This record gives sequence, structure tokens and C-alpha cells, in this order.
Amino acid sequence: MISRISRTMAAGLALCVLAGPMPAIAKVIGTNVPAQSLTHERIAALPAAERAAWAAYLRRSEAQMRADRASLAAELPAGATPPPPPQAVGGGKGNMPLDRDASWYGGTEARAVADTIVSFQTPAGGWSKNQDRAIAPRRPGQRFANDAETMDPDRSNFDAPADRFWTFVGTLDNDATTTEMRFLARVAEQLPAAEAARYRASFVKGVRYLLAAQYPNGGWPQNWPLEGGFHDAITFNDNAVAHAATLLQEVAAGGARYGFVPADLRRQAARAADRGIAIIIRAQVRIGGTLAGWPQQVDPLTLAPSSARNYEPQSIASAETTDILLFLMQQPRPSSAVNAAIRGGIAWLKAKAIYNQAWTHTPEGRKIVPQQGAGPIWSRNYSITTGQPIFGDKDKSIHDDVNFISIGRRNGYNWYVTSPQQAIDAFAKWSSNNPG
Repeated sequence: MISRISRTMAAGLALCVLAGPMPAIAKVIGTNVPAQSLTHERIAALPAAERAAWAAYLRRSEAQMRADRASLAAELPAGATPPPPPQAVGGGKGNMPLDRDASWYGGTEARAVADTIVSFQTPAGGWSKNQDRAIAPRRPGQRFANDAETMDPDRSNFDAPADRFWTFVGTLDNDATTTEMRFLARVAEQLPAAEAARYRASFVKGVRYLLAAQYPNGGWPQNWPLEGGFHDAITFNDNAVAHAATLLQEVAAGGARYGFVPADLRRQAARAADRGIAIIIRAQVRIGGTLAGWPQQVDPLTLAPSSARNYEPQSIASAETTDILLFLMQQPRPSSAVNAAIRGGIAWLKAKAIYNQAWTHTPEGRKIVPQQGAGPIWSRNYSITTGQPIFGDKDKSIHDDVNFISIGRRNGYNWYVTSPQQAIDAFAKWSSNNPG
């Protein structure tokens, strides 16, 4: 694994920056490279014992994509004009709050949201992202997803979809699918069985979606059915793998909220969650043989860190590492492998903390500047070969100093974060209950 990562990065990244002080001379130190799709050709190059499961998975994904498209097309007569797609919304939970009093979920407002959620469930069983679920239910022929984030068909953009009008049709990105499922379960819990039936059926379909989307090695792609590019990578960004595994763990436990899920499906959910934890452990990066953090995404076949958008290079990502560590510390009986992963990740975060610098607004846009007493903060991305901060730009260039990337990219991305302190604080309590 280590040698694969080193070979993958050697051609694109020769990094030489320091985690603390800013570089004396800022440099462009590499060029971002696109993530690889999961293809039949790549699967054919696997060891013989591994090919069958992966080939079957990819064929199933392709068949589901055809079925999803055919289902939408069949909703309108030939030549009819489809309704416009839903408008995209950003942030929040899309009017799907998960923290209201239990009685609210049995009321008319919550049920209207649940009806819209059910209507936008894809034939495969997932949901798209960034949608207001308080709008009217989906109309016949209306697309399941919004317009693409990148409608420009320029293929030099890593996030240009293969089909601008069919993308994120079923995704774990931005907390999608798992949030819809949790909301439906809360509504169903407050209703008589007959009234709850359609919401429970939609939830069960969502469970089957999560099981179908899981890779043979236990990871989850960003989108399923697969779309290609970085969407096929196992995705830790937005805590996608952990959110899927956590929900499946809760489903497996049953209880009042999830007891309606058939017993055989709950058993499958338990096994899927365990496999999700196992792939998290396998994907942790090592530097010089020492456990470090986790990438935003990893290649589904090699588990090597994967790039995403033009300005998101292969890296160890502090925010994703934080989310994974918090998830692992929630496990009730951590194995020795989980224990080691947590301790390695926390040690890495502590070593990468930056003090006496602030990520702040200046007349020249956001910059990292000296500020006595500031910190700790962490760079969003670190080199997987040197462990030092790296920063990407829209033209795919990789820099060792955030202050020298374009102002639009500096202002449009959170290059430094404070969230790792949450994991470090949680570890203090966790370690007292789990002595190493």
C-alpha cells in the first residue's frame, strides 16, 4: 500500500513545505491529476480472485443506471416537455430538521416534507442533494436532481459530469440520502402503522440502496449508480462512509425507530457497517511507516488517495480525519486495529497543529498571516509524501503557500480549519476509557 501511494504521487507531487512557518519562497510544486473511474478494464487487471465481485458490482451499477433513466423517461408521453428541475439550495438540511420534538414529526408540516422526500427517491432508492424538501412533491417527468454544479461541458474540469442533466442521481454527498432516511424514520415513528407504511417502505428501499451501493471491499462511492471520475472514489468527504455505516449500525440494532426493518435486512446492515469500518482502517495513510490521517477520497481498487475537483489534490485531509476519528471513537468495543487507528490519527493531528498564524480576511482577500497567540489551526490538505500543507488552484496547479493561489480560490474554499481540536478534545475522554 505504501509503495503504491508513493508511486502514485511521485510523478505529480514533489513537496517541500513546512507545517508551521510559511515558505520563504512560494512555489508551484505540482499539477493535480484526475481520479480514475471504476472500469471493466481496470477490474480485468485485478488478481483473478478479486475480479468476479467487482465485475458483478459494475454490471449491476450499469444496469441500475439504465433502469433509473428508463423509469424517468416513461413518466411522460413521447415529445412532452418535462417540468423544470428543482432549484438547488445550499447549506442546512434542506428543511429536514432532525432535532425537533418527537411530536413535531407526526404533524402536517413534517408529513408534507416526508411526502416530498418519498416523491424524489430515485428508482435505485437514493436521493440527490441540495434540495428544499419543503417544496411540492416531484411531478411526473421532473428530474430527480438539480442542474449540475458545473454546467460548463469543458472536460478539463474534473467535476464536469458526463451528462450535465443526469448527475448526483443518488448520492451520499452533502449528507444526502442518509438525512432523508433519518427524517422518514422519525415521521414514521410518530404515526399509526397504516399511515407510516409508505414512509417505512421508502426507508427500507433506502437501506437496500446503501447495501447495493457498497463496494465489494466495504467502501461507498460518492454517487450510485456510478458516474465515473472522482465520484467513483470511496468518499470520506462530508463523512459519507461514516454516515452510511452509522445509520446501518442503528438499523441493525432495531429498537423502536428501526424495528420495522425486516430482520434479514438488519443482519445485512450489521455486516455492511462492519465492512465500512474495516475499509476506513485500511485507508488510513502511513508516512514512513507511521499511521497518519485519512484522505478526502481513495481509489476504490488501490485505496490510494484520490484527487477530486481541479483544486483538490491527493492529500491527507485534516477535516475528514477529524470526522473519521470522531466516528471511530463512538464504537462501543473498539478492536486493536481501531484503537491503533485512533491513536495514530490523533498523534498526526497534534503534530500538524499550527500556532501563531491566522486564516483571515485582508484587503487582498483571505490570507494566512502571522498573529501571535493564534491557533491552533490546521491546513485543509497535507502532502501524502511529506506531510506538509498543500493548496490547489482552479488551473490544477498545486502550491506550497495558500497566499499565492488565485484570489477567487483563496476566498472560495476553507483552506484552514479548526475542527480537529474537537477530535483531540474527544480523545482525552476516550483514552481514559480505552487505555492503550
